[in-house]
Amino acid sequence: MLKLFSKSVEDTYRIGERLGKLLFPGSIICLTGDLGAGKTAFTQGIGRGLGISEHVVSPTYTIINEYTSGRIPLYHFDVYRLGSSDEMYELGCDEYFYGDGATILEWADNVDDVIPGDRLWITIRKTENPEEREIIMEASGLEYERLLKEMKKDEDISN
Repeated sequence: MLKLFSKSVEDTYRIGERLGKLLFPGSIICLTGDLGAGKTAFTQGIGRGLGISEHVVSPTYTIINEYTSGRIPLYHFDVYRLGSSDEMYELGCDEYFYGDGATILEWADNVDDVIPGDRLWITIRKTENPEEREIIMEASGLEYERLLKEMKKDEDISN
């Protein structure tokens, strides 16, 4: 587990960017946190780290946004509006999970039962200070444990 503290939206973005530089084809990133916690800002940073040139926006109404201009594709899901995990299968989630890009799932706890066991689970929590966030990363699987070790090496982000 890695616990980071963000003092601003820019910090949250920067932590996401660092993670994006480390992602690999088939990466699965699960994001949870309250409304307004910073999941989309974090994902925008991931996109930057992947070299995505398009502006990354939350797919609240479209459910999935695909960005293909980076080092690997970014598949950004917002599953807040899904009625059940079955809808993930209808969207073809396996093709994304086991594909050539990185899959980011906002509100991942809503569909936890369909997400592969190997993944990086990230919880973004608001703190007493309205600008600050606590970012907790938990790895499941060897590739994600290695990824977290790389994140820990960056002294700038580990506060």
